Amino acid sequence: MCDEFTGTADETTGSLTRRQFATAGTAAAIAAYATPALAAGSLSENMVDVTTPDGKCDAFFVHPAKGKHPGVIMWPDALGLRDANKAMARRLAGDGYSVLIVNPYYRLLRGAVGLDFSAFRTPEGRQKITPLMGSLTPADIAKDAAAFVAFLDAQPSVDTKRGIGAQGYCFSGAFAIRAAATVPERIKAVATFHGGGLVNDKPESPHLSIAKTKASFLIAIAKDDDAKQPDAKDVLKATAAAAGRPAEIEVYKGDHSWTVPDAPVYDKAEGDRAWARLLALYAKL
Repeated sequence: MCDEFTGTADETTGSLTRRQFATAGTAAAIAAYATPALAAGSLSENMVDVTTPDGKCDAFFVHPAKGKHPGVIMWPDALGLRDANKAMARRLAGDGYSVLIVNPYYRLLRGAVGLDFSAFRTPEGRQKITPLMGSLTPADIAKDAAAFVAFLDAQPSVDTKRGIGAQGYCFSGAFAIRAAATVPERIKAVATFHGGGLVNDKPESPHLSIAKTKASFLIAIAKDDDAKQPDAKDVLKATAAAAGRPAEIEVYKGDHSWTVPDAPVYDKAEGDRAWARLLALYAKL
């Protein structure tokens, strides 16, 4: 449910437009997102190209500077790879993981999409993002997932004796589930945060892939998404139980995008609570 991004581009706050005001607040929120674990020199990071069957996927790879650590694949929300989710990847790396956050749109666009949450809501923003979101098929995600796992397993900083985690936000929550179904021997933990479209009546509905995995699940649902589709959580719980897959499925107090630090609805308290549950999930990798 990616239509929940909020922000009004034309309102003003004093001499600032609402967008300018939000931009200043966003920068502060991202800066504050760092944790004490992110000490200077404790992490190694760089942009990388991951070879897939369809080309080169540009991605951000960050990991502790020393040692081997479980790998994690992170898909961003619909706004794509940007500073906010790089900060999220750094935070996770600071907690002891080798994190690859990818550009899901690499087949059509290299680099940042260039939209913030306010711009997303404009006609121009919708015109730009809709074709990108619609271009990705389940087959694409399966090919990408296998390539991302292969990349991680080839890195000296990745402990291949431990499982890989996969996490997604908004529309990419489904990607994390599909990834675990594609590479079940390696992806052992899946987290989705305010995931969109996890349950639908189509034959390729993401929830149906749970039975093909060997993963444990954290499915963190936004309160407004739950209000729109209250039966989804029950379907997810029943599907996981039938498949014998451990699953923590909970509706959080935050609205859609509450875990993302550049979102207008970012909720630090609920975001930190979700983060703690993510670390508990990955501790078992």
